[in-house]
Amino acid sequence: MKKIKLGCSELQVTEVCLGSMTWGKQNSLNEALEQIDFALDQGINFIDTAEMYPVPPDEQTSGETERCIGEWIRASPGKRDEVVIATKIVGAGLPWIRNGSPISGQRIKEAVEGSLKRLNTDCIDLYQLHWPNRVTPHFARHWPGMVPHTQVDQARQEAEMVDILQGLDDCIKAGKIRYCGLSDDTPWGIGEYVRLSEKYDLPRMVSIQNEFSLIHAKDSPYVLESCVLNDVAYLPWSPLGGGVLSGKYRDGQIPSGSRWSFQQRNGLFRNTPVTHKAIEGYHGVAERHGLSLAQMALAWVYQTEGVTSTIIGASSLAQLKENIDAYQLKLSKEVLGEINAVFRQYPVPF
Repeated sequence: MKKIKLGCSELQVTEVCLGSMTWGKQNSLNEALEQIDFALDQGINFIDTAEMYPVPPDEQTSGETERCIGEWIRASPGKRDEVVIATKIVGAGLPWIRNGSPISGQRIKEAVEGSLKRLNTDCIDLYQLHWPNRVTPHFARHWPGMVPHTQVDQARQEAEMVDILQGLDDCIKAGKIRYCGLSDDTPWGIGEYVRLSEKYDLPRMVSIQNEFSLIHAKDSPYVLESCVLNDVAYLPWSPLGGGVLSGKYRDGQIPSGSRWSFQQRNGLFRNTPVTHKAIEGYHGVAERHGLSLAQMALAWVYQTEGVTSTIIGASSLAQLKENIDAYQLKLSKEVLGEINAVFRQYPVPF
């Protein structure tokens, strides 16, 4: 599998990244270990996690996903240097993690210590801010009037960002993290962090991971442009739209044990009538060309200009194999044209 430079860092990562948020809830420790070994056997060298995983997050399971990775490291002596491990600090809102406090330089130092212990490693390759302290247009808040732009205190945001970068700088100088990145942020957020890192000689954000799929492509072209021109790696998460682009939820089905069968922190915001109309449209394209809907949807993300590494996850080894195999699928102009026709009908399904 091809490797690509992670933004302006020196890290070389595969174009497919192994997501992990099912480990510890939908998947057992043994299943997590099996997924890691299988992914590495397919050439993947990039694993993404977070201190709050698995999802849906709750106090009882918080941190279990990092512990699964830590157990793999413990059981695989000598393999730690073969993988690039990325994790994230939660933003404000989860009361069982640092009393739900927002991200700050001090909170980063505390969170890094916890993640290092659970991951059973001395250094985190990529440390990301899970979501900003300010309200941003993510998790179905992308409709007009939902984000209070005019109420943002820009001076306060700048002070918070500088404090965050200083905390990250301390961790990098201490050898506890190598690089830092963003998640669920915007072109303004990217630009501010780039500007402030240059102004104060502080660490540069090398990546951002945002939701991106056929049913949620709002980052194209604006965030993607910002990433390409600022040399920031773009890492799509939920490329199957929370699983709906696999087709598993067609005809009103919610299979037992699937993600939609669990109560979600932000609700089932993707489950709308328009989403299901879009899925039927894409399913028709896939069926006409003898393709798996999931593989077609993933291949579309893999082939989107500006995408660095796509974060995939699975609750079974069979699903993981299908998702990885989609990397080899090259969509024809005819298929892309039909996909585009459906997309133009349903550009914002939820």
